[in-house]
Amino acid sequence: MTDLATDYLDIDSLLTEQELDLRTQVRRFVDDRIRPNINSWYEDAVFPQDLVKEMGSLGLLGMHLSGYDCGGRSAVEYGIAAMELEAGDSGIRTFVSVQGSLAMSAISKFGSEQHKQQWLPGMAAGELIGCFGLTEPAAGSDPAGMVTRAVRGKSGWVLNGAKRWIGLASIADVAIIWAKTDDGIRGFVVPTDTPGFSAVPISQKMSMRASIQCDITLENVQLPESAVLPGVVGLRGPFSCLNEARYGIMWGAMGAARDAYQSVLAYAHERTQFGKPIASFQLTQQKLVDMVLEIQKGTLVALQTGRLKDAGRLRPEQISFGKLNNVRQAIEICRSARTILGGNGITLEYSPLRHANNLESVRTYEGTDEVHTLIMGRAITGIPSFS
Repeated sequence: MTDLATDYLDIDSLLTEQELDLRTQVRRFVDDRIRPNINSWYEDAVFPQDLVKEMGSLGLLGMHLSGYDCGGRSAVEYGIAAMELEAGDSGIRTFVSVQGSLAMSAISKFGSEQHKQQWLPGMAAGELIGCFGLTEPAAGSDPAGMVTRAVRGKSGWVLNGAKRWIGLASIADVAIIWAKTDDGIRGFVVPTDTPGFSAVPISQKMSMRASIQCDITLENVQLPESAVLPGVVGLRGPFSCLNEARYGIMWGAMGAARDAYQSVLAYAHERTQFGKPIASFQLTQQKLVDMVLEIQKGTLVALQTGRLKDAGRLRPEQISFGKLNNVRQAIEICRSARTILGGNGITLEYSPLRHANNLESVRTYEGTDEVHTLIMGRAITGIPSFS
């Protein structure tokens, strides 16, 4: 019989045995390797780089890509993995997203055969790390406003510019850098040991502390002609990769929300006030019910979106629905969960406020609430409100 406290609508019955087995495997990894350590990683602002090869051995890196030692898993399986990883911490899911949905996806979708053979097997194994350079100090929601530029030199390309909030850049072996050229915006495969490339981690963050985001500087970076991604010109390239990441986010956010809910559900049974467990109080039950409503609805949104993606019928505008709704609701769930914990909720002993802080970053990257609202508004009305 379904446990209404954990799966009110019996959503597990909609998953295949293979999907459930994958969930069990990733959940065990999170329980064994992430939960015992995440508080110290978060407090000390440390990304656990020793987990990278472990995640590669589990097939979590580029798991939804095919060939070149990638997992060839379904969209739903990738989503389930993202949910379980973010139940541990958003920073760990973000690593998998940057590596697989952004850097590896760009090479897989638009790279040459040489690019794919050179980089994808090592990235899938966690032996090589990639990053994705699109956002700039003055160009976030408007990537067309980028100023990073690539010009043809005597024997290839020369890149100059800057990127900001680039995940993993300081530990990456390869960077996918998007730049303006005379032919339009192009992507470039840039080994990070190339002279002129530098990446500096952004410090003093209040969010995503167990993760790495960097400023990148590009000063006369010399690249061969073969460095350019041959398969795409224009913003369609980076947007295609961003949609892969946005898809994983809608699952991941529900993992953070679920973890916050489960932690305070247990606490509410144990914590006694006025001679009774606080789980017996009407206002506490209302908060828990509201959490269950939104977690179950958000999980159904993610699952239906994944089924559409696996069927080849998913539209980018539908991804915006899931990213906007699920992250927004997850933040509210985590904040509400913190209130059940009272003063204890501001400590790292409990996960809700850590999740809420992380989700502030998730809410901003891969398209802000405002951007996804306007994408949906255009889809609904047929009238674009921005260029």
